[in-house]
Amino acid sequence: MLNQDSLNLLFNDARTHYHWQQKPVSEVLLRQVYDLTKMAPTSANCQPLRMVFVVSAEAKARLKPHLDAGNVEKTMTAPVTAILGMDMAFYDQLPQLFPHADARSWFVGNDQKIYDTAFRNSSMQAGYFIMAARSLGLDAGPMSGFNSVAVDAEFFAGTAIKSNLLCNLGYGDASKLFPRSPRPDFAAFCSVV
Repeated sequence: MLNQDSLNLLFNDARTHYHWQQKPVSEVLLRQVYDLTKMAPTSANCQPLRMVFVVSAEAKARLKPHLDAGNVEKTMTAPVTAILGMDMAFYDQLPQLFPHADARSWFVGNDQKIYDTAFRNSSMQAGYFIMAARSLGLDAGPMSGFNSVAVDAEFFAGTAIKSNLLCNLGYGDASKLFPRSPRPDFAAFCSVV
């Protein structure tokens, strides 16, 4: 088991950040986040998550017009914004990623199964991504609140990738956090049958 300090880092003390220290995040660290994220499970090792790390002023300017108004400032001031996308042609990688079965044939021509699998598994991978970032000392600010069609046209044109969510990364300014919102008790949201 992880010790209490590790659990606090990942869960109990971790927060969604909206304000950022102006401290850069290295590409080496972004690669480490990815290398941890890819190790967590997906169905048939399908690995549909695709990422674009928006870092440069030019790339931020391309992203800005596609953000909801409430997400502009926190995204423009974050050192990194990850566009977490889902590859709708993920199944073409299955002969390499899941070589012990003809898993590609499970998806070809079945658009609903492709979408469901890509969305579900890229969403799980986004959760892994947040935990990986936190485990490496970064803070995360995941969000929806953007025009996905426009983001796809801007960053994924000519591909089968569709955006799922955005996640700001960096070193959060804890002095600007508001109190943590309530979390429900086990009995309120869970049952054991």
